[in-house]
Amino acid sequence: MKIVEVRQAVVPIASEIRNAYIDFSKMTASVVAVITDVVRDGKPVIGYGFNSNGRYAAAGLLAERFLPRLEAMPADAQANAAGDNLDPRAIWGAMMANEKPGGHGERSVAVGVVDMAVWDAVAKIAGVPLYRYLADNEGDGTADDSVFVYAAGGYYYPGKDHTALQDEMRRYRDLGYEVVKMKIGGAPLSEDLARIDAALEVVGEARYLAVDANGRFDLKTAIAYAKALEPYGLFWYEEAGDPLDYALQAELAAHYGGPMATGENLFSHQDARNLLRYGGMRPDRDWLQFDCALSYGLVEYLRTLALLPEYGFSTRNVCPHGGHQLSLNIAAGLHLGGNESYPEVFAPFGGFADDVRVENGRVGLPDAPGIGFETKSRLIATMREATAT
Repeated sequence: MKIVEVRQAVVPIASEIRNAYIDFSKMTASVVAVITDVVRDGKPVIGYGFNSNGRYAAAGLLAERFLPRLEAMPADAQANAAGDNLDPRAIWGAMMANEKPGGHGERSVAVGVVDMAVWDAVAKIAGVPLYRYLADNEGDGTADDSVFVYAAGGYYYPGKDHTALQDEMRRYRDLGYEVVKMKIGGAPLSEDLARIDAALEVVGEARYLAVDANGRFDLKTAIAYAKALEPYGLFWYEEAGDPLDYALQAELAAHYGGPMATGENLFSHQDARNLLRYGGMRPDRDWLQFDCALSYGLVEYLRTLALLPEYGFSTRNVCPHGGHQLSLNIAAGLHLGGNESYPEVFAPFGGFADDVRVENGRVGLPDAPGIGFETKSRLIATMREATAT
């Protein structure tokens, strides 16, 4: 029971869209294939992984540090105690050998890509969907049969007027989403409020609209937006300030009574703990958006989830960033509060299985072994082509 080869590639996911901070004109993603010595139906079991949007490919870190450590790992150290599957925690530990504490940055992305592929392989070897594997081995033995999802979009791009924004939101509602999200902070407050008003003409009640500033604001601006946004009663006000400015987040809570969301750019359980300790987040209404694929993978994510009860939060407060199938499996298997979705951007990495439809803002999962990449035809074709598997 071992990994015989790991292949990596860089895939472009560029587009003309922008948020309040960056454009995506040169965005890339890493793709990894973990090839094992386990054979099913005459073919080796292969696990696939990739990193979420918003962070570039981590090819250099993978090639120089993390893949060589994995390749040097003895075969007998890769298997679990029963010898019938790989051991994700042992593999994670080998990749992180000789890494100093702190400085989580982009290395968390590199490790997360491989970790995703390892868990995909583990569930495939076990012959079950990952959500079922997680429920049985890391959870309470039960899995949610559907997951709340919201449609993330509303980006700025050249020539996009209010009518185009409304058309986009209308498409999301027609696809079965109830809650939709749009960007703010890339235009003056008055224009963003006009955009919000335009979106509300489509979605109706403000509880179906979330807004995301992508960390753009200083405290003064964050509060100004908070005062303008609170009367709407929005689904949430997301990432107003820099993700590591916990004092800003805590102060903002004193000025905004509605739900807030943040955490997608915190890449370790230590940073997540600092948000819970010092960020003023409120368990009765706020959302935590930690993204497994960007934060060292599922091995580390389980540590993050284990912190929540100490600070009054539950897994239902967690709605991961990224819009990918790994988070969807975690949400179902470990009872998270939901999952992001990208119906129109970052293709083919966002979205769900080809034959799964969103109904009343919720989505089911395919009954396929692993994460379910093989049920999304464009995605599996892209990953197989990129890694020549």
